[in-house]
Amino acid sequence: MITQEEWMDLLSYRQLAATGVSWAEIARLAGCDWRTARKYLSDQRQKPPRYKPRAPKPRLIDPYVDLIDAALRASRAQIRATTIYERLVAGHGYPGSYQRVKEYVAVRRPEIRAELGLRSGAEMHRRFEVAPGAQAQVDWGHEEDLPDGSPVYSFHMVLSHSRDPFCLYTQRQDLATFWAAHTAAFRHFGGVPGELVYDRTKTVVKRHVGRGEPLELHSEAIAFAAHYGFSLRVCWPERPQSKGRAESVVKLTREKVAAGRELATLEDYQAAWWEWLPVRRAQVHRTHGEVIAVRAGRDRAALLPLPERPYVVSERHLRVVGKDALVSFEASLYSVPWTEVLPRQRVELRVTPEEVRIFTPGAAPRLLATHVRARERGSWVVDERHWDGLPDGRGAHAGPQPPPPEPLPGDVLAGLLERFAAAAVPVARRDVAAYDALFAIGGAR
Repeated sequence: MITQEEWMDLLSYRQLAATGVSWAEIARLAGCDWRTARKYLSDQRQKPPRYKPRAPKPRLIDPYVDLIDAALRASRAQIRATTIYERLVAGHGYPGSYQRVKEYVAVRRPEIRAELGLRSGAEMHRRFEVAPGAQAQVDWGHEEDLPDGSPVYSFHMVLSHSRDPFCLYTQRQDLATFWAAHTAAFRHFGGVPGELVYDRTKTVVKRHVGRGEPLELHSEAIAFAAHYGFSLRVCWPERPQSKGRAESVVKLTREKVAAGRELATLEDYQAAWWEWLPVRRAQVHRTHGEVIAVRAGRDRAALLPLPERPYVVSERHLRVVGKDALVSFEASLYSVPWTEVLPRQRVELRVTPEEVRIFTPGAAPRLLATHVRARERGSWVVDERHWDGLPDGRGAHAGPQPPPPEPLPGDVLAGLLERFAAAAVPVARRDVAAYDALFAIGGAR
């Protein structure tokens, strides 16, 4: 059975049939079977075919298209087809192949982009490759907050030659945490890349300037880079593809590690990443076509050696001591010895990701206190020894009390006991006159 459109097309060959052209030749030109050509062209009384169109055969993917569309909309059409496929299989028992998911996503992604009013496609740029060990790219990610509302950030460093990744989850993006994460990444890779590429983060660049103006790098960034021997390269904000490897791995990590999981602590985030890392390193990268771990071997072998001592970055802040001998930093309070400071005195805080040290300011600073850095805002980090002897505000002293009186010598105590026995005062019944008699012994009152 042919369609009405095919029948109309076949009628155009009726003139050829009248001239004696063979049915086989007409069928070849019309793209049908010779029996079909003969049937409809030999008898002019043949009417166009009439039949009900067949219902489309259900596809394995049909029950899952709403889920796929929802994932595309939620990710603003950014989620990968591989991730969608993995979630369908693991969470919904999808029985079909990845190819069907890929084909469906390829059709729906531009449609959903248009539906959401998003630009389709990315800007054109030249692809570049780098030698092993020559470069790494750095970027931050902002993840879902913890159940208690605490923020979660992900620090990423990816070796540009192999795309070998490193990720560290933190709750801060400050200077000390930023460079401490670098140190952790260098230890993970076993060396230092020749060049690190950044966007214009305030931990690297002091202030933003226009194109063509010289960049002013943060002094701590310069010192850190000099210590480890790498060069700094800062890309322009309107050219994100300059560090596209890092930006891609931020998105990929979020999909593979955090998306769709209930991660309650920072440790949960980090454990999930370590679990996913071997899976990622075992994959063939779409760009360079090699297994990431194999290519990473060449990358790591070409890295600069680590220095003997790590560079310890500490932020410095000036704070004022309160009347309670406490210093405020990041909404938490840290104690100092009250005997060594004055109210409203300025002190200098030197802060690392792990600890807070408090010094007297000036050319010859003196260490006042060392504390473990608070993990939660609003914490009190107090060394009780710093408050010894400090009045509590109610007329009492928080510190040690005056020492008790010295005990009486033995002969004096014995004499008093003898006098008490001579008074013959019953223990159970004590008249007031008895006390007068007791203390009148010896004529002493």
